[in-house]
Amino acid sequence: MQAYADLHIHSRYSIASSQMMTPDALIRACQMKGIDVLGSGDALHPGWRASWEDFSGIGSRVLVVPTAEVEDLARVHHLIIMEDFADFSELNSVLAPFSRDINSGGRPHVRLDGATIAGHVHRFGGLIGPAHAFTPWTSLFASFNRTRDCYGPETIDFLELGLSADSSYGAGICDLKDVPFLTNSDAHSPDPAKCGREFTVFDLPARTPSGLISAVRENRIVMNIGFFPEVGKYNRTACTKCFTQYSLREAENLRWRCPADRGRIKKGVSDRAKELSDCPPSPRPPYLNMIPLGEIIRSALHTSSTHTKKCVSLYNDLLSAFGNEINVLTTADILELADINKEVSGAVDALRQKRVVLHPGGAGQYGTFTLLPPE
Repeated sequence: MQAYADLHIHSRYSIASSQMMTPDALIRACQMKGIDVLGSGDALHPGWRASWEDFSGIGSRVLVVPTAEVEDLARVHHLIIMEDFADFSELNSVLAPFSRDINSGGRPHVRLDGATIAGHVHRFGGLIGPAHAFTPWTSLFASFNRTRDCYGPETIDFLELGLSADSSYGAGICDLKDVPFLTNSDAHSPDPAKCGREFTVFDLPARTPSGLISAVRENRIVMNIGFFPEVGKYNRTACTKCFTQYSLREAENLRWRCPADRGRIKKGVSDRAKELSDCPPSPRPPYLNMIPLGEIIRSALHTSSTHTKKCVSLYNDLLSAFGNEINVLTTADILELADINKEVSGAVDALRQKRVVLHPGGAGQYGTFTLLPPE
């Protein structure tokens, strides 16, 4: 069976996360979005584990799979997937002597290298892979050139692309030839513009956590769905102060300092991926570029925020008519959409037909997009 899965989110216990991150709010967000499988996020935190264990989820039809993210000694972030919350309780006991915040922070810092952490995860039957692997901060390829440099003899079970990359960014890296690519939201808010903004379409052998784990292990990925990479906030090489963008050669000649304000120039995901590519691209499942419906409505109505009364009202009308956001963006009939709002109908049609002009982001600033009318 096919299932839409977002396996990387955070709880209210993580830094910069909304206090609205509760199991109830997250399940509602999944239902609005059309997400079938949700990673719990932050399952090493005792309070967050208890929140999910106490959550009944009656009638939700959303499968919750225990997941967590940790930061290692080299400041690389790892996504961990387990079959049961009890497995994370045991992993917590093993990692606790090496972490000061494992019981207080949602994404703990662990004073171990990636290989050691991966070894513990594998001994408990879990999966591990680099989170947002290409981003210039706290990622695998920010610190290392090859997976073995971080994970040693341990294998990675998947690689998370991150918002600023799509499958093509990793397809030409020999080291990743047989590694499944995941697309996840890394959401810190239950807002549907954040939760489920990227997700992976799996062919699940069973609608259970063990079925999801088997699907990852067997690379049963049907499709990846996510941002246009250019819209991600780390796609291009740019100054971290003024966000002026530079080519890789310009940045090197400037010794990675912006001449305008002496800000640090940070290498973008696009340049880093090209730098790492060392073989012909390997075949990958299709990658469908998507923009959250709230952002499309905001753009179509020319409002300043997705949270204006006008935008929220129209969003709810569309979901009432078509069930969830993914349906609106991918399968809803354009003429039926036009009966509700012609501007949004035209914008959704432009997205489907790839009539999109992208204005890339970089160094922490999101990119923007313009949806074009038909010629």
